[in-house]
Amino acid sequence: MARKFNLCLVLVNPLIILLSHCLFLCSLLSHTPLPHLHPNIAQWEEVSGYDENLNTIRTYQVCNVFEPSQNNWLLTTYVDRRNAQRIYVEIRFTVRDCASIPSVLGSCKETFNLYYLEADRTVSESIKGVEYWANAPFLKVDTIAADESFSQVDFGGRLMKVNTEVRGFGPLSKGKGFYLAFQDLGACMSLLAVRVFYKKCPSIVQNFAFFPETLTGAESTSLVISRGICIQNAEEVDVPIKLYCNGDGEWMVPIGSCSCKAGYEPDNGNVCRACPQGTFKSSQGVGLCQQCPLNSRSTIEAATLCGCRNGYYRGDMDKPEDMCTSVPSAPRNVVSEVNQTSVILEWHSPRDTGHREDLSYNVVCRRCHSSERRACQPCDESVLYAPGKEALKTTRVEISRLRAHTSYTFDVQAVNGVSNKSPYPAQQLSINITTNQAAPSEVPIMHQVSSTSRSFSLSWPPPEQPNGIILDYEIRYYDKVGRFSTS
Repeated sequence: MARKFNLCLVLVNPLIILLSHCLFLCSLLSHTPLPHLHPNIAQWEEVSGYDENLNTIRTYQVCNVFEPSQNNWLLTTYVDRRNAQRIYVEIRFTVRDCASIPSVLGSCKETFNLYYLEADRTVSESIKGVEYWANAPFLKVDTIAADESFSQVDFGGRLMKVNTEVRGFGPLSKGKGFYLAFQDLGACMSLLAVRVFYKKCPSIVQNFAFFPETLTGAESTSLVISRGICIQNAEEVDVPIKLYCNGDGEWMVPIGSCSCKAGYEPDNGNVCRACPQGTFKSSQGVGLCQQCPLNSRSTIEAATLCGCRNGYYRGDMDKPEDMCTSVPSAPRNVVSEVNQTSVILEWHSPRDTGHREDLSYNVVCRRCHSSERRACQPCDESVLYAPGKEALKTTRVEISRLRAHTSYTFDVQAVNGVSNKSPYPAQQLSINITTNQAAPSEVPIMHQVSSTSRSFSLSWPPPEQPNGIILDYEIRYYDKVGRFSTS
């Protein structure tokens, strides 16, 4: 059975996903029939009709129900598929109820067929004639039936029953575009409008990542992976960053994400905005910019840390959101309890701790050679401090192994976590003490200077540790039988 063709010119709509829109209006279409194999048989005709709102429209109509073996084709112009792999066709049409047509035999149909033909370019009518189209390898999309049909009574009363059907086909890969063809096998019907389109997932910003416009896959169940790129001033959290575009043009299954980097906060879910002056954000994440802590400030945008004001510091273990603090003042009211070789010091905590809780104390010992304390030097390493001499958490220390009857100066320093940041020495309170006298050490050696039959002279150096002022020496002597006397 030979194919008989009519040509429908298709308007290319500027919308991105709309490939063409054939409204069958006279301003958009031309009715250019191709050569017929049987010129005496009526085919598709361009006629005036009505839509469901009784508006006058131009339609393509065919109604050869009284002639058997119908094979009438209506062909669109070439449609560029724009790299789409799956195409959708929306058809609005009416069909006459065969039962409402008297004296019609089995040749009457209430269906028509939709075909497509892939091609790389427009086929020139001057080069390709009816033989080309008659033998072209059209692929069938579907047989389309009407959900509602009209009768003669309906038509006479202008009660239009318009059907809308959507069909998809693919994958398309053999050409840059395609033709559509509508095959009539004996129906009484009208084509009102045809819309040809493809589906895509629109460009989107999700989880602070940009995903470009992505075409759907070749099948309605296809999932197309789209790789995301972090938006400006955002950084990756989890990788890879991707979304899946499903066959309906919807994004789904997000994997990975980005978040605003340090110095930037999220704004409306799709922008990373720089922190204004006086605020900061120290780390990457979804958090917002914070006001600068007490005693700090930021004078630039996108600050990741607020600088401390003069005289205030941030400790090594302090967090960026912690306030800036200062060094403590000196300890107060140092008192001592002294004996011969040890001393106990106690004191009160400073009035100003610098707004910190990590206050501790250092004790510095110096031994002085005179009561005027003009020549002092660090104490011997043998001196003991209990519980210690640095980083003390208590306000009491016992210092032992001192020299008796010796002048000492003790400096009690108050320090905290920012004392090492200050260019100035730690605040301290000093106390001067002199240890009590103690028994001197032994005379190290004795020499006989001279002797007679009735006397002798002795000499000796002073003890190495006099432990005070030597008032006198006591000499003991013994006779040969073991008795001793003193003088």
